Amino acid sequence: MSRARTAGAALAATLALALAGCATLPQAPGAMPDDFVPASSASPGDGPGALSPDGFTAAQRMTVRVRNVGCGFIATGTGFALDSHTLVTNRHVVDDAKRITVTTYDGRSIAATAATTTAVADIAIVTTEESLGSAFAVRADADPAEGDVITVVGYPNGGRLTTSTGVVLGTTSDPLGGAVGTVLATSAKVSQGSSGSPVLDEEGHVVGVIYAKNFSDQSFIVPISTLNTLLSEASLFVPEASCVSTNAGAR
Repeated sequence: MSRARTAGAALAATLALALAGCATLPQAPGAMPDDFVPASSASPGDGPGALSPDGFTAAQRMTVRVRNVGCGFIATGTGFALDSHTLVTNRHVVDDAKRITVTTYDGRSIAATAATTTAVADIAIVTTEESLGSAFAVRADADPAEGDVITVVGYPNGGRLTTSTGVVLGTTSDPLGGAVGTVLATSAKVSQGSSGSPVLDEEGHVVGVIYAKNFSDQSFIVPISTLNTLLSEASLFVPEASCVSTNAGAR
């Protein structure tokens, strides 16, 4: 588990401003704890808030469960389809994998053929030979603003597909210290096992990727501006090493 520095006064002021604007939101927490847990996505909910029924169906169809069978461990996360053979998830979801499989909303199990990761953010790109389906992410052009309502769709704890809603609290430096530039804090409650979940705006556009939470139930997202930049610069991604090859090289 990484340890991160306490967020500064600027973020605390941002959080207070965002919360003061809406009486239904919880009061601002105290100083952020310095223990951060890579995690992601959602707690059970009745629906995606302001998203239309069609938008929610598209969100469900494009979101997949990611299963990493490593050397001596099994981990689960979440991802979402960019096209019929490409999905986005977190780098830490596919770390040290021996085999990666994804499961679609309708129960199909699909083997991954390759995974690439970047050191710029906690982002990975996974490819498959079999089609992921016909519903793909529509990426927003700009990051969400403070106070914007967002919905997270994912598979917490490797379980059923669920949603969680919240608001964007503001920008901050990466509490885990691994991202270049700023990330966004949100009030959406997330759980272990759904890292890589898409974050949607009220129109159903992807505005970020969940990658961590803290013990005050604040979640953190890689903003869509960062993801869009990464996807336009393929050279920033490198093949993720298998734990099999890593262990063989260590002998």
